[in-house]
Amino acid sequence: MRFLFLLFLPFLLNATQLKIASYNVENLFDMVNNGTEYNEYRPNRHNWTRSNLTKKLQNISEIICDINADIIGLQEVENINALKLLQKSLRFVGCHYKYLAITHKKRSAIQVAVLSKQPIKSAKEIVVNRKLKYRNILELKYMINKKPLFIFVNHWTSKHSAESRRIVSAKVLKNRIESLPKGTDYILLGDFNSDYDEYKDIEPQLNDSHGKTGINHVLKTIVDNKLVEKKDIGKNLHYNLWLELPNFQRWSHNFYGSKQALDSIILPYSMFNGKGVDYVNESFQVIKPTYLFTKKGYINRWQYRKERHQGKGYSDHLPIVATFSTSAYKSSKNSFKKEGKIEDLYKKELRGSLKLKNVKVIFKSKHHAIVKQSKDGRAIFVYGADALEQGRAYDIVVKKTKKYHGLHEIVNFSIVYDYGKSKIDSFFYKGKLDFSKKELENEVLKNIIGIYRNNRFFIDKKAYKIFFKNKTLRPKNGTKLKLHRVQIGYYDEMQLVVWSAEDFTIVE
Repeated sequence: MRFLFLLFLPFLLNATQLKIASYNVENLFDMVNNGTEYNEYRPNRHNWTRSNLTKKLQNISEIICDINADIIGLQEVENINALKLLQKSLRFVGCHYKYLAITHKKRSAIQVAVLSKQPIKSAKEIVVNRKLKYRNILELKYMINKKPLFIFVNHWTSKHSAESRRIVSAKVLKNRIESLPKGTDYILLGDFNSDYDEYKDIEPQLNDSHGKTGINHVLKTIVDNKLVEKKDIGKNLHYNLWLELPNFQRWSHNFYGSKQALDSIILPYSMFNGKGVDYVNESFQVIKPTYLFTKKGYINRWQYRKERHQGKGYSDHLPIVATFSTSAYKSSKNSFKKEGKIEDLYKKELRGSLKLKNVKVIFKSKHHAIVKQSKDGRAIFVYGADALEQGRAYDIVVKKTKKYHGLHEIVNFSIVYDYGKSKIDSFFYKGKLDFSKKELENEVLKNIIGIYRNNRFFIDKKAYKIFFKNKTLRPKNGTKLKLHRVQIGYYDEMQLVVWSAEDFTIVE
């Protein structure tokens, strides 16, 4: 059954539109023994049979057909034969991709490729390094309304290796795009094996580059240690389309609960300048039909268990897609930024965006935070706050808010200034605990003592509902607790929220 994706795009008279996607299909191998296959994909071993290959092709064809892109860059395709089998499978279900191209690195188990409904003017292979651990980059040239558009399909070295290897790929790519005539339209896409903000959370065991990253420092998606925003794109800088989405939606790969945006579409200033081909604002999306997920909510990857292929699943990545047009780029009508206070976010629905100056992060727990502007002002919850650090102050631009079962949350924001470390002791709530006061929502209390009994916390014989994020942490009835820090949350009703084991101790 086809899954319909709706893009609310303006009607562009006499304009050419292109939907361009990227998808890591996770090990699409044929049934020919070339000697370079991964062990589990050797023909007729580990249940890698013709029938399972057919099922894999059918499943990948289903999602590609539903995406319905004009051009789709692919990663982890074994060779030209496997690509042609996919092309044939797509044609069988009514999705015709007349044109194709693929890299041909010798002895490499997998290649990068493209399927295209648009004629390819030329295709070339950029050699990153002769060593097998580096994958080549596929360069494609299109002519759109007689003007060139280049697309570069990437699959950088995996995160099992050090960052210096991805920097090698980034530098080769950078040298090539800098050799193009000034103002040339081009798109960088693929599986970069790097998060969009890799420079912020590069894993220590991979950091052999003194914190420098290929995707951020070499491709220049950051300036002055901040991600490049659309309004700031200049020559030699790049904008990563992940920034259009709320923070918590910025992922295309989920490795044991670690959600990352390994796949990207990255654009230069020329894709926003009103000449040639431009990006269609806010058209970027991650494709998430229900069939790409298991019942438990995990990505429905191709299933390989007990050294046998199960003949089920799709890929361990989600596809990403964006739309481009020969019509000039138009910024959002509601992209203006006005300054305000956290209190404003409680009064009415946010329209456009709101700049909050000098907010202090008074609470942080993994991906979430609570911020305040003043000790007497209101606090608010921030969903997807990986970029914020407790005890620091920032200017942020709030782009979207919502109420989750009554709890007010910021769900999309960007940092525009980092003041550094800030004293937050005076920002914790020290007044009377009264759940009838709605303005206490999202406040944080410290060092309160009481008795736990039946999901209630008793302080001086007065009961307050309490919720432990980790249910296994709930103590026995009658236990005396000291809450080192606790959020005044809201889930249909006011309650105390304990986030982790470090937030409380049992008082003997």
